[in-house]
Amino acid sequence: MNNKTLIFIPTYNESENVERIFKEIRTLGLDADILFLDDNSPDGTGLIIDDLVRNNQRLFVIHRSGKLGIGSAHKCGINWAYDNGYDCLITMDCDFTHAPSYILNFIRGEDKADIVVGSRYMKKHSLSTWNLYRKFLTRLGHFLTVSLLNMPYDASGAFRLYNLRQINRNIFSLIKSNGYSFFFESLFVLYFNKKTIFEIPIELPSRMYGTSKMTWKDAWKSLEFLSRLSYRKTFNKKSLLL
Repeated sequence: MNNKTLIFIPTYNESENVERIFKEIRTLGLDADILFLDDNSPDGTGLIIDDLVRNNQRLFVIHRSGKLGIGSAHKCGINWAYDNGYDCLITMDCDFTHAPSYILNFIRGEDKADIVVGSRYMKKHSLSTWNLYRKFLTRLGHFLTVSLLNMPYDASGAFRLYNLRQINRNIFSLIKSNGYSFFFESLFVLYFNKKTIFEIPIELPSRMYGTSKMTWKDAWKSLEFLSRLSYRKTFNKKSLLL
């Protein structure tokens, strides 16, 4: 990498994972900084990160007062990256559904587009270890984003690379969601503003440690938000354009 790169990982109750994922990323030998954001995890995740930060000059952490939403966490990480002069931002989960080894594939695709997205649908058996409930929700979400937004990408995942040099920071101010719908809204807003998107195939195992944080309430809110976003696309296009 010839630019300044940041890997961003939000956490909430990831005490089993956070030290291990940090070490696995380090073994890749990347010229990159790492930023964790912890929402005051009651399991002590934030304290573990603080111990790691004390011994690693290229590791940083943001502590927030409580669980404020995964979308707002990503907005915070994106703003921090811009504020600190990074050219490239990679975002991922901490639970090992996003294998650190894939980061190398994202970097190889960096020059191909403004955003590189990890797609769960480019490989036939990429969700083979997921249970039926999670497969149903994921495939339903993909069907709806394709149908309602006319956007053919895997839009609900967090494993991405943003070429910040190519993306006007103010585009992110158009994104309203602070929850899980941030992912499809942010990709759609970037797509609507003519930013180029390149997909790479990824395989996602079932969550390896801990439990999923997405609830039926979160899924329902995302569906409602998707409907509103489709309305904006049709009747209020100016709200989506920079």
